Order: sequence, then structure tokens, then C-alpha cells
Amino acid sequence: MNRLTGSGTGIQDASVGAAGAFLLRCSMYYLKTSATFDSAHFLAGYDGKCANIHGHCWRLEVVVSGNELAAEGTKRGMLVDFGDMKKMVRSMAERFDHVLLMERGSMKEKTLAALREESFTIVELPFRPTAENLAKHFYTLLREEGLPVDTVTVYETADNCAVYREGAYACSN
Repeated sequence: MNRLTGSGTGIQDASVGAAGAFLLRCSMYYLKTSATFDSAHFLAGYDGKCANIHGHCWRLEVVVSGNELAAEGTKRGMLVDFGDMKKMVRSMAERFDHVLLMERGSMKEKTLAALREESFTIVELPFRPTAENLAKHFYTLLREEGLPVDTVTVYETADNCAVYREGAYACSN
């Protein structure tokens, strides 16, 4: 169970770990930006409507966090330059805009070849293209680019989203 608590200068996300230990994840600063992209996907092997190709206007929200602001230089007083952060997140979303997202090997080669022959843009992924897996994928890619990502949220609709974040940290106040 999670609860959001305010504490002094930062926000802490408190949770009870598997062993019953009380874990705190805390940082002093959080920044958030978002980008949207439109793409289609399908869930191969799914028993329901989502087995068919359908589209979403996806919303990608990225939160970065840290305890220290830059002490000098042009980025003095900043955790991350919003301009850099927005550029990275929007670039990521752009790669997924107006494409068909699919799990590698989930479509017959003949069908895939026909779609490519018609100049459809297809992004084959090594995982099923669920909101959960996309959130983890974006988290990993942005961390690899050096962004201090705390949380990635991927909305399939205005009301439904998946959130990915790694680890919990023990904090002392």
C-alpha cells in the first residue's frame, strides 16, 4: 500500500516492503514533463478486443528527481535543464508517433512484408506492447541517455495509465 506524504521540503512516497519493512523513497526536487504520440498496436494472443489492431493517443509523462541542484555554470540552480529534458522526452515520443507497435514474431512474415510493401512504419519490440511494458521501456531508454528518471507514466487513454519506477530507498530525515 502506498500513501503520499508531504514532509518539509520534499515529497516522500512511503510504502511497506515485502518483508514488512517501512521503505521511503525521497528526493528534494522533482521535475515533470510530458509528450504525446499516436500509434496503433495489438496484443497477440490476448482474449479480447485488444487482440485486434487499434490505436491510442498515448501520453508519456516523465518525472526526474534528485537532491542536489547544479552549483555553478549555466545550469546553476537547476536539477535538470527543462529544455534538455523536454527535448529528450519529445524525441522519444516522436520515434513512436504514427507507427504500428508490435511484438517481434507476433505477425506472420507474409503479412508483415505486405504492410512494409505498402510503406507502413512498423516498430517491432522485444516485448508485448502494453502500457506497462512501454513505461518500463521508456524508463530504461531515458536512463541510458543520462536522465535521472524517477517515474515514467504511460497513458493509453485519459483515464488509464501504467506507472513504472525502480527501487525504493531508505531515507533518514
